[in-house]
Amino acid sequence: MRLKRLLYNRFGEIWMLSAITIILLFPLVIGIALFIKSDSIVSSYSLAELLFSSEWLPSEGKFGFLPFIISSIYVTILAFAFSVPICLLTAIYLSEYAPKRLTVFMQTVIDILAGIPSVVYGMWGILVIVPFVGETLAPMFGVKSHGYSILSGGMVLAVMCIPYILSMLIETFKTVPNGLKEASLSMGATRWETIKHSILKKGRPGIISAFGLGLAKAFGETLAVMMVVGNVVNITANPFDSGYPLPALIANNYGEMLSIPMYDSALMFAAFLLLIVILFINLFFRYFIYKSQKI
Repeated sequence: MRLKRLLYNRFGEIWMLSAITIILLFPLVIGIALFIKSDSIVSSYSLAELLFSSEWLPSEGKFGFLPFIISSIYVTILAFAFSVPICLLTAIYLSEYAPKRLTVFMQTVIDILAGIPSVVYGMWGILVIVPFVGETLAPMFGVKSHGYSILSGGMVLAVMCIPYILSMLIETFKTVPNGLKEASLSMGATRWETIKHSILKKGRPGIISAFGLGLAKAFGETLAVMMVVGNVVNITANPFDSGYPLPALIANNYGEMLSIPMYDSALMFAAFLLLIVILFINLFFRYFIYKSQKI
């Protein structure tokens, strides 16, 4: 009986270790595959030419990824700026102020929003956000815009990120011990002071993690953004102008025009760039989580 138990334990350890190993190998295998497929363009052009050139003329052998990188960053920053305050304030209200019935109802709504396909968000963006930006927001700022713009992409992306970030924030605030809140209130602190100095401080690692995962998701989102951002190769600081993020470049062109030399390799390099950027985003936020846990 004891030997049988030991064998069962050993078997359990082996399959759990195997599962963890497979999960750890996934990003490595994906990265190696993308790098191998993009080797053709990497060996033909310097990284400076690929990353810092704004000329995108594949038929002439010009592969400058700078407009796509800037558009991706711009759309992501706008989405992050729109979604973070909404998610943080909503999570605080639902966790600390709202009646339980409302919190349960909102959890259902959040789950539904998270499950909506991105193409539906894209259609909603075309029907609502694009006209709103082109006919209402742009005239308010004295700008002409057809609505298909970086700003539209950022707004649609913010709505898509809200359920993910909000769900993680609510779960983070739930993990804060009630004793910590009661101790703060018993010392004369107001409810807001308790939230500000106890709950937010205790939940800082979870808050940073939620924002980091939301930012990574925003940077890699494809279909909905592609439908509203305009898809024009352009470097601009004006959010009412069109842009062309990296995911949209891959989705729009893969399978098309691959007869052009190194076009396939260029798209693989774009995917490799996406992977590297998302890796750095996660490492950056993991560092801040580590620092916040030491405070």
